[in-house]
Amino acid sequence: MFLADFHIHSKYSRATSRDMDLEHLNYWAEIKGICIISTGDFTHPEWFRELNEKLEPAEPGLFVLKEKYQKKQIEGIPYVLPAITSTRFILTTEVSSIYTKHGKTHRIHNVIFAPSLEVVEQINANLAWEFNLKADGRPILGLDAKDLVKRILTISPECMIVPAHIWTPWFSLFGSRSGFDRIEECFEEFSPHIHAIETGLSSDPAMNWRLSALDKIAIISNSDSHSPRKIGREANVLECKMSYNEIKRILETKDKNQFLFTVEFFPEEGKYHYDGHATCNISLSPAEAKAKNNICPVCGRPLTIGVLHRVDDLADRPEGFVPQNSIPFKNLIPLEEIIADTIGMGVGTRGVNEKYFALIREYHNEFTILYNISAEDLVQITTPEITQAIINARLGKVEIIPGYDGIYGKIKVQSPKIKKKTQEKLF
Repeated sequence: MFLADFHIHSKYSRATSRDMDLEHLNYWAEIKGICIISTGDFTHPEWFRELNEKLEPAEPGLFVLKEKYQKKQIEGIPYVLPAITSTRFILTTEVSSIYTKHGKTHRIHNVIFAPSLEVVEQINANLAWEFNLKADGRPILGLDAKDLVKRILTISPECMIVPAHIWTPWFSLFGSRSGFDRIEECFEEFSPHIHAIETGLSSDPAMNWRLSALDKIAIISNSDSHSPRKIGREANVLECKMSYNEIKRILETKDKNQFLFTVEFFPEEGKYHYDGHATCNISLSPAEAKAKNNICPVCGRPLTIGVLHRVDDLADRPEGFVPQNSIPFKNLIPLEEIIADTIGMGVGTRGVNEKYFALIREYHNEFTILYNISAEDLVQITTPEITQAIINARLGKVEIIPGYDGIYGKIKVQSPKIKKKTQEKLF
């Protein structure tokens, strides 16, 4: 069983950390417990040069960071990796298609999977004839999404195209502001080549199960991370042979025996879950928004319709419906967020770091801590309050203020009563 994060960005994408390089990604993947991580941004010329220089082949279609580039310690982080890492990199990138179709402007983001650096080189050469790949790690293509699929699969039928964060209002397949109502409206005759979709942070599989049209589609989840600490916040848990083609087969066939489950944000924490207006400080549930005709009560302009509302509009099933062939999921909260909420300090602060890396030193990676370690074992290393918070998150016992219009939701794993519990009461 291993964790895979198929969608991140490099330091060459806008609004990303300068630490989003191969060295930091390799280091943090080990800490997070990620076995396979995306390279991200392979269309960017400088990033592609680094991929060629610093990666070497491992299993078919997967790569490892050359030993001379691996870092056992990162400046400012109180942790030394115990050994050379075994993290694998898979070649993926996100591209933005902005185009007009039937009189409407669409902005669709898709993730491209590629089986080799040679294929990536061909993709880049093909796209560079018409589009500026140097401007951003996530390039903007004036290319119909269906034409993107045709072009990529013509270069190599071993590639995969996965619609990214499919419910995000502004840039996605089903987005309320720029998307479509059906996969077939977007990809037309190339729709049979769409075998998987990405939930995005503001939705989870249960929300997507309400659409019968997605029953044959594999639902994957990825971090879409812009900083090393955020990788793996959503991910996929597989049990299979390590190879690009095996991963591709599992996603295309939706193999429940080897695609075990996805790791999910609580979707309310995503920044587009509810409807609202950030500038007006207005956040509304779908029912509240509909009661106001989707108009902001402060400024009188249309609200940004969030993911929950959009799912409800397109759904042909009630909440709680579970398809027979569905892949399970587990809602987890990043460990640093749990610790930060419990001790009342910010993520990345010294106090949070000390408690975070004390747990990592003992249990080796974050996913193991969040998913596997018992309360009895956790409390030997950390405080009863942090132990209880981890268990609360695991059980879904959380309090959430939903995100809206680009503002992340606020999540609490510790109520004041819980914080006063003693270790004896905990057990």
